[in-house]
Amino acid sequence: MTLFIDTTHNDAVEIILKRRDGSVLASKKLKARFKQAEKLLSAIEKLLKIKKLKLSDIKKIEVANSGGSFTALRLGVVTANALAYALNLPVSGSAGQAKIIRSGQRSFKVIEPMYDREPEITAKKFRSG
Repeated sequence: MTLFIDTTHNDAVEIILKRRDGSVLASKKLKARFKQAEKLLSAIEKLLKIKKLKLSDIKKIEVANSGGSFTALRLGVVTANALAYALNLPVSGSAGQAKIIRSGQRSFKVIEPMYDREPEITAKKFRSG
């Protein structure tokens, strides 16, 4: 089974469980305006529980890694990479190449986010004293 994660929309999270043949076993799209971080992992857990599945039933992770806001896109990619690493699973992205990371004797693939534009990051000056 494959877990697909899509956080490229600012106001929603979509997760899909796919069978080996690519057909959809279950999917969930939930409203999460600026709350993807709080809702993503619990939504995965709930979807697995509803289908009476465990994390160990997942054999591959896919992630939408292009489009959307900087933070939303990054959240989905980081979550997919972390789950793939923790569960020792292959991970792939919908766009771009994977990067091979070596740590000691272990090597693993990570997916990089493909940003459509430069992030809009601002900083405020704070007064001290």
